[in-house]
Amino acid sequence: MNKKHIIVVGLGGVGGYFGFKINQANEASKKYNVSFVARGETYEKVKENGLTLLSPEHSRPQTHPDAILQNISDIKNPDLVLICVKEYDLENVCRQLLQVINENTILLPMMNGADIYDRIRKIIPEHMILPTCIYVASHIKEKGMVEHKGKAGKMIIGRDPQHFSDNVDWIVDLLKESQIDFDFKDNSLTDIWTKFIFIASFGLVTAKYNSSIGAVCTNAQQRNEATEIMKEIKQITDKKEIYLQKDIIDKTFEKASTFPFETPTSLQLDINSGKKENELELFAGAVLKYGSETGIDTPFTQKIYTEIKAK
Repeated sequence: MNKKHIIVVGLGGVGGYFGFKINQANEASKKYNVSFVARGETYEKVKENGLTLLSPEHSRPQTHPDAILQNISDIKNPDLVLICVKEYDLENVCRQLLQVINENTILLPMMNGADIYDRIRKIIPEHMILPTCIYVASHIKEKGMVEHKGKAGKMIIGRDPQHFSDNVDWIVDLLKESQIDFDFKDNSLTDIWTKFIFIASFGLVTAKYNSSIGAVCTNAQQRNEATEIMKEIKQITDKKEIYLQKDIIDKTFEKASTFPFETPTSLQLDINSGKKENELELFAGAVLKYGSETGIDTPFTQKIYTEIKAK
């Protein structure tokens, strides 16, 4: 029997952490073939030294995949593709994947955002895509080296509504064998939107004011703007019949208040360092798009989107 071929596309904070765990378990079991796809200096470093993960969970910080590829076009016969790229690269990566996947390839997007599944589905209409929500505090320390702090990373994975009854037992087994903390659910949309209401509202307000998570919790004006954005998102989920807790806004602020006061958001860092590519479309763009699709007015999100754009 041929070994299943697992591909990790992108070795940033998320791909580096989860890819490391999958590959290190597989170095011992030799049950799968694992390939990493990385570009430029990351490709060179991992080819030479393996992927490094600095984490309290792992005493042996290096892992060497079966193959390290520079281009998606080099992928052969993938059974599972973990898509771990920045959201602004998603469409480009999906168009390239379309050329190399076969009819049984399963796609696992390791990205937080309310519209990730729909965006992949638009380009790759037939394949199984497992809608996922990720929790992990990890970042690139240097090329080919990822640092992880705090609690173990966690994945919440749902069935593909379009392939609901298809068997995904082998993926569940893979995650267990890799000692990844995960929940597999029939429907992961509640989890995805619960995370999104937090990252979108706090991302947008911190980016506008160049502030921190703590400032949004404690400054009356910033808190009010975040609240209004959350209300718009909650109206969209109600219309889409996606269940969020009735007190989701209070719960979101409660969660935010557990972070150190000065915690930045990635959108705030990108916007205020003048980085051309950022997650503004992932957060505001998605709210505006779903608002117009469901007939929900989103004036607060529109206003803050326009203000950040003007920066």
